[in-house]
Amino acid sequence: MPFLYQTFYNFRNLKNETIDLSPKEIFFVGENGQGKSNILESLYYAAYGISFRTHVDSQIVKKGEKNFSINSVYNDNDGVQKISIIFENNKKRIEKNGKKIQDRKELINTIPCILFCHDDMRFATGEPECRRFFIDQSLTLYDSSYIDDLRNYKKILKSRNQILKNHEYQMLEVFDSQLAQFGLIIQQKRKKTIFEFNEIFGRVFEQITGINGVTISYHPSWKNDDGNIDFDYILKYLKQNSQKDQTFETTLSGPHRDRIDFVLNHHLFVPTASTGQCRLISLLLRVAQAIFYSRAVGKNPVLLMDDVLLELDPNKRAKITAMLPEYEQLFCTFLPGEPYERYKKDGTKIYKISEGGWYE
Repeated sequence: MPFLYQTFYNFRNLKNETIDLSPKEIFFVGENGQGKSNILESLYYAAYGISFRTHVDSQIVKKGEKNFSINSVYNDNDGVQKISIIFENNKKRIEKNGKKIQDRKELINTIPCILFCHDDMRFATGEPECRRFFIDQSLTLYDSSYIDDLRNYKKILKSRNQILKNHEYQMLEVFDSQLAQFGLIIQQKRKKTIFEFNEIFGRVFEQITGINGVTISYHPSWKNDDGNIDFDYILKYLKQNSQKDQTFETTLSGPHRDRIDFVLNHHLFVPTASTGQCRLISLLLRVAQAIFYSRAVGKNPVLLMDDVLLELDPNKRAKITAMLPEYEQLFCTFLPGEPYERYKKDGTKIYKISEGGWYE
C-alpha cells in the first residue's frame, strides 16, 4: 500500500504519535471536531506539500505551539520511502528520504491522492476560476510540465498587468509574445483534457442520476469561428484588444478568463439544477478525476473522502460506493450515526477518533 504509517508532531489537534495506515481501507469514525479531517489533511499534506484547508502553514500548528512536522512512510515501486515536512521558524522544509526537495512539483505522482470534500461544491456553483482550478488540478496530477506552464503564464500575466497600470505600453509587444506562447499551451491542454474527461463524467453522471447528455463545455477566452487558434492569431487578438486592456489597466483575455460550464441540451445545467444535483456534480467530478488519472498514467490513486456521503440518500450512496474506481487505498471519515458498517469490506480497519487520538 502507498501509505504505511504516519507520525505527527503538533499537527492540528492530533496526538504526537504514529498511526498505522497499512490497510487498503481505513474508516475514521467520530464526532465533528475530534480530528477525523485533520488526519485526511495530513495525508494530503504529505502527498502535495500543501493543505486543502488553508494556504497559511502557521494555521496548522497545534494551539499553543510554534512548530509542527509530519513523517510519512509509504511504499512505491522502488520500495519503502519517507516524506518529511517540517515547519519551524515560520518556514517549511520538505524532505524525501532525507534529501531536501526544492520544488513541490517534485512530489507530484509520489502519492497521488484524489480528495473528496464539501468544498468541492464550488466546482459546480462557484466562480469560473473554481472550475478552471479543477481542470488544472486534473492536468497537473499526471503532467508536471503543466505546473511550469501555469507558473510561467501567471508570472507573465502579472508583469503585463503591471505595465498596463504603469502605462508603459512600449513594453506590450514583448509581453504579448510571451503571454501568447504559454497561454496557447494551456488552452490546448485544457481543451484536450476536457474532451477526454467528458466521456467519463457524462457516463458516471448518467449512471447515478439517469440524466443523459450532461457535458462539460469549454469556452476559451481566445477563440474564433473555426476554432483554429495559433500563436499568430493570439498576437493579433491581443493587439486588436490592446486599447481595452489599456483602458481597464488589466489583461481582459487569456486562459485566466476561460469559462467552463455544465451543459444539458445546449443550456446551462447548474442554474436550474437542484442542490442535490449540484452536490452530485461535484462528487462525480472527483470520481471522474480518479478514473481519468488511472487511464492517463496506468496507476491507481489514493482516495480521501471527507464526510461526502453524508448528504446523499441511501440509494445514491450505495450507487456511488459501488462505482468508485480502482484505488490503491481508501480513507473515509464518518460520523458515529452513519451506516459505515455496510460500506466496509474484509480487512477494512476502523479507527474511532476522539480528542485527536485514534482507537480500534
